[in-house]
Amino acid sequence: MKLPQLVDRFIAAHNSYDSKSFVDCFTRSAIVHDEGKTHKGKEEIGKWIEHSNEEYRSSMKPLKYEETGATGVLTAEVSGTFPGSPIVLKFHLTLKDDLIDGLKVTG
Repeated sequence: MKLPQLVDRFIAAHNSYDSKSFVDCFTRSAIVHDEGKTHKGKEEIGKWIEHSNEEYRSSMKPLKYEETGATGVLTAEVSGTFPGSPIVLKFHLTLKDDLIDGLKVTG
């Protein structure tokens, strides 16, 4: 599957548990919504992904990607050390200046 470079970087950083490279995919003012919590800015996003990496050791396999204007939806199979693994999740991306400005993870 051919993915935009940013989405490839996002997946690669996630799958290699590289928190710094993961955070580098986001704008300074980005907002992430996941598991009922909101994380604002690179510092909070960094803490969120570090906790997620330690807690769940998840990896994602892209299944589908659709982009319209400044929004994209990545559908991926996510597996890790969490109940119900693997599951299919949708990563709703808001894009700005070739970075992710917003991310909402849904089931």
